[in-house]
Amino acid sequence: MSTHADCIFCKIIAGQIPSKKVYEDEELLAFHDIRPAAPVHVLVVPKTHIVNLQGVGAEHHALLGRMLGKADEIAALAGCRPGAEGGFRVVINNGADGGQEVYHLHMHIMGGPRPWRAG
Repeated sequence: MSTHADCIFCKIIAGQIPSKKVYEDEELLAFHDIRPAAPVHVLVVPKTHIVNLQGVGAEHHALLGRMLGKADEIAALAGCRPGAEGGFRVVINNGADGGQEVYHLHMHIMGGPRPWRAG
C-alpha cells in the first residue's frame, strides 16, 4: 500500500483523522463526505495512494473495477434506495478542471431523494 504523508485521505485510511465509515476491505475505504451534495454522499477511496485517473496504469485496472463493482453494495449500506425509484450517481473528478479538490483518487456515490444541491 502506497501512502502520501500530506494526503488527507491517506491520513483517514491510517486512522489519524476520524471518519464515519460505511465500508472497508483490504483495498478500499468508503466513508461519508463531510460536505455532502446529496442526502447520501459517500467517498470511496483506494487504500493505495493514486493521485487521479491520469495516474492510473494497467496495474490499477482491477482496483478501479472493484471500486465500480462495489458501488451498488456501498450505496445500499449508506442508505440509497434500491430499484428504479431509488438509485445513485457515481462521479470521479479528475484534475483541477474536473473539480478534483483532494489529490487522491476517489469516487463519489450520491443518492437519496431529489432535489440535491448542485454538485
